[in-house]
Amino acid sequence: MPLYQFHCRDCGSFDRSFTMAAVPDTTGCPECAGSSRRQVGGGAFVRPGSATTRLIDATRRTASEPAVVGAPAGRSNAPVTRNPLHRKLPRP
Repeated sequence: MPLYQFHCRDCGSFDRSFTMAAVPDTTGCPECAGSSRRQVGGGAFVRPGSATTRLIDATRRTASEPAVVGAPAGRSNAPVTRNPLHRKLPRP
């Protein structure tokens, strides 16, 4: 459901969720119940708990909380070839 931003003169900005067909120009502030006007801008589609939201949150977290590696990666179990021509192939 789209999330719209409103601005109260006394309390500041806050977000409210409305259907696209029923977005009011003004709504009551959750802090002081005063009239708050909708700010001009695009709506954001948010579904809390969705896989997309969890992925975006996890990606943002990696900037400040990188994953810690406990041990080096193990060797692959790829078969070893004895063909001398394979030595000329580029290595990854």
